[in-house]
Amino acid sequence: MNDSLFPVILFMCFLMACAPKVQKEINQPEAPSNIRYAQEQHLSNIRQLTFGGDNAEAYWSFNGKMLTFQATNKKWNAACDQIFMIDTRAAVDTNDIPVRISPGAGRTTCSYFLPGDTTILFASTHKAGKDCPPAPERTVDGHYVWPVYESFDIYKSDLKGDMVGKLVEHPGYDAEATVSPKGDKIVFTSMRSGDLELYTMDINGKNVKQVTDELGYDGGAFFSPDGKKLVFRASRPKTTEEVNTYKNLLSKNLVQPTHMEIFVCNVDGTGMKQITNLGKANWAPYFHPSGKKIIFCSNHKSVHGFPFNLFMIGLDGEELEQITFDTDFDSFPMFSPDGKKLAFSSNRNNGDTRATNLFIADWVE
Repeated sequence: MNDSLFPVILFMCFLMACAPKVQKEINQPEAPSNIRYAQEQHLSNIRQLTFGGDNAEAYWSFNGKMLTFQATNKKWNAACDQIFMIDTRAAVDTNDIPVRISPGAGRTTCSYFLPGDTTILFASTHKAGKDCPPAPERTVDGHYVWPVYESFDIYKSDLKGDMVGKLVEHPGYDAEATVSPKGDKIVFTSMRSGDLELYTMDINGKNVKQVTDELGYDGGAFFSPDGKKLVFRASRPKTTEEVNTYKNLLSKNLVQPTHMEIFVCNVDGTGMKQITNLGKANWAPYFHPSGKKIIFCSNHKSVHGFPFNLFMIGLDGEELEQITFDTDFDSFPMFSPDGKKLAFSSNRNNGDTRATNLFIADWVE
């Protein structure tokens, strides 16, 4: 999360109506072998929801029926990331265009349902211009980078795609917002202190409080099921060279995402604990429904940067378990509110293209 550059590009790279097009309910049979690997014992009944383009960061509605996600797909008139919504109960028609929630101008990222499932928040650059902001070179001085667009602010839209409010408008980057399962707070990443730190605010955008304050990129945060903790990804430059590199890139509104670990803390920032120490890129964390484990994406087992797969680990940093076994890329895991399903993005079954698609699976303990 600013995962607006989808990791397939990163490392190698339904406006058909004014409401979701709900088709007949279906009972999906077990997925064909090309979208489920035999070792994936925690996943069953996998369904592919998108077919082409770059689709990522799919997050569940509070009622567990809808997903909101960001996509780049010229066929959907989305030249760079725009926010769409899909009904997970509907039969998939590969010709359907999901409902677009964002205005279609600028670049958007990190959408999330607000309580009641009638509005969605997301970050957007549209106020700075209707065109997609220019993407930086993928490497700067030999470092792979993500852009941190200073024109990102956080907005609200209804399910018809009409902007209905603004939650955060502040000079510099404000994005990566997610909502507590309790429906009372929002966590987001901001550059307002001069560094990329986590902040919380009330659901109406008031009462903003800083959570983290250590040098490095803190982002992609999610609340625990009870709303008392946060899990997030972070870089922690230590050596003089690492600090200088981080600060130099940040001055250019860039970050290097290749060295990150998973951290957990209380909502107020106390009780900070590093959960992983695996090296390479560990990111896109989300709490297991029990609140005692974290599922996340990592390439720590990869020799040349790929593949990325999903792993799970206890809050004590023990019992690391591999969940997916893709040969390219699996990321952005998110459990449904009832804990019975897992949504994720993957390169599997993409016809040897670079397409990243959305999948959901039944979760098996």
